[in-house]
Amino acid sequence: MTDQQDKNSGVGIVGIIGLGNAGSAIASAFAASGEVHGYDQNASRRDDAAGKGIITHDHLGGVASPADVIILSLPHPDISIAVTTQIIAQPIRPKLLIETSTVTPQTAIDCAALAAAKNVGFVDAAIAGGVASMAAGQMTFFIGGDDVAKAMARPVLEPVAAGIYDLGNLGAGMGIKVVNNAVMHALMVVLIEAFAMSKKLGVPSDTLISILNREEGMLRPLVHRVQERMKYADFEGGMSVANARKDSCLALATAQQMGVPLFAISASHTPYEIAEANGLGDADYAALSRLWEEWAHVIFKEADKP
Repeated sequence: MTDQQDKNSGVGIVGIIGLGNAGSAIASAFAASGEVHGYDQNASRRDDAAGKGIITHDHLGGVASPADVIILSLPHPDISIAVTTQIIAQPIRPKLLIETSTVTPQTAIDCAALAAAKNVGFVDAAIAGGVASMAAGQMTFFIGGDDVAKAMARPVLEPVAAGIYDLGNLGAGMGIKVVNNAVMHALMVVLIEAFAMSKKLGVPSDTLISILNREEGMLRPLVHRVQERMKYADFEGGMSVANARKDSCLALATAQQMGVPLFAISASHTPYEIAEANGLGDADYAALSRLWEEWAHVIFKEADKP
């Protein structure tokens, strides 16, 4: 049996490439229950990781040799491709690569193709949550990949996971992480605009927080419009596109009167104008989804309404 074949007989030692804030936290979580090797091109990061019980190396090959599984935590898609290329060029390679860096789905697919050429499994396992939850071993993973690779990854990830969402095909984990982040970042702009208007009205932040935090607040579009209407293509009754457009116009007018610039809220008004112009005025405003069905060639309906 060759060294490579011996390494591929089981999953044991974990290696981490990239020891920045996230990578160091991930390494610390794994080190709490086993041997962990790590590499970062930054010497001070290696020193910091060594102080946390990580066996550090001053070159990437030092991790590739002992590790059965290598986890990537890198700052840019191009670096993930370059590091994957270096790992599979090593004489002794891991059995599995787990990509936790935030990259595009296509980057994950490209890296997986490189790994497959050397019979190395690959899973994209995006992480939801902050550094504190990573270090505490309470990570939520969004994973994508073929069934064999995901079966290999699960026993590695489960000891440090608060939850694992199997999202199906390769790239889906990264894609949903990007979507999740896009929602959070866009929502942050909407909230800043809303709280600027609230301040102009003399309403304390805690009051608006309480209002938006109700069941009928920020979750209403997700739970009622998406989950209860878009999923079933049920657009009868409810608050109409025409009425939602009217409220949106009032919000824009109010902000203009108070001197509050709007970017995200202003941009979100345009689909209401388009939807009403396309005959959707009487439908529930979840019917805006029909515009994206046409534009993106997708179908949101997943089931008949029970």
